[in-house]
Amino acid sequence: MNTFFGTGTALVTPFRADHSVDFDALTRIVEHQIANGTNYFVILGTTGEVATLTADEKKAVTDHIIRVTAGRIPLVLGVGGNNTQALVQQLETMDFAGLSAVLSVSPYYNKPNQEGIYQHYIRLAEASELPVILYNVPGRTGSNMTVETTLRLAEHENIIGIKEASGNMEQVMRIIAKKPADFIVISGDDALTFPMLACGAVGVISVINHAYPRQFSGMVKAALENRWDDARKLHYECLEGSLAIFADGSPGGIKVMLNEMGLCENVVRQPLWPVSEAVEKRLRGLVMR
Repeated sequence: MNTFFGTGTALVTPFRADHSVDFDALTRIVEHQIANGTNYFVILGTTGEVATLTADEKKAVTDHIIRVTAGRIPLVLGVGGNNTQALVQQLETMDFAGLSAVLSVSPYYNKPNQEGIYQHYIRLAEASELPVILYNVPGRTGSNMTVETTLRLAEHENIIGIKEASGNMEQVMRIIAKKPADFIVISGDDALTFPMLACGAVGVISVINHAYPRQFSGMVKAALENRWDDARKLHYECLEGSLAIFADGSPGGIKVMLNEMGLCENVVRQPLWPVSEAVEKRLRGLVMR
């Protein structure tokens, strides 16, 4: 099975009350995930609040996860941004020991046209010694990577797949229908993972899997094994939580659930802010006992 089939968790960065990185909590989260069936981790993604981490903190978080996982599951590093040349230089000089791939979000804020997005990724793919997974999330970047652009990029030998979080099932199906056989489509939307799997996606990079690792990764595993009745049941068990964690900002929502589970403090860094009292109460009630 491909390294990135199944369930990947986009890891949070836990903080203490003083907003410093809580490495003990990070260890607890990693061990809880591995013990409950998670297949791989994504480090330094949006869920990890990477925009608010210093360069030293990014390295420390990455090194800590590599050390704790000790080769038990693959690790994907988030390497994204809206300055192509800076990313190329980063990829050309980084030490990728212990890592299996990079996940790179489509350039945000600048809103390049489709040719700009294509050329950006081609440069990253040529600069990276590790395979590249594309990441399309228009709700955060301000622009959608089209089916046509995705399929052009899928032809590059060092671009192995896409995390698709457009929320557009028509777009997802068109990519899956026309992609090369060895190019993988990964769900980037927890609530849509089940239908995406039914259409041919190979897994998910998930946020809710922090709280429901056994159930959610079990749903993905069941679907990949064509046990659709089992998968459907688990999908609906996880659905309310999958939606609720985004009701008042992410990763504020999932950190409430992790706090209820005793795994980390309920702390985010500004400009993020804790979820409202009403949302927090609902999230705490959705933790499975």
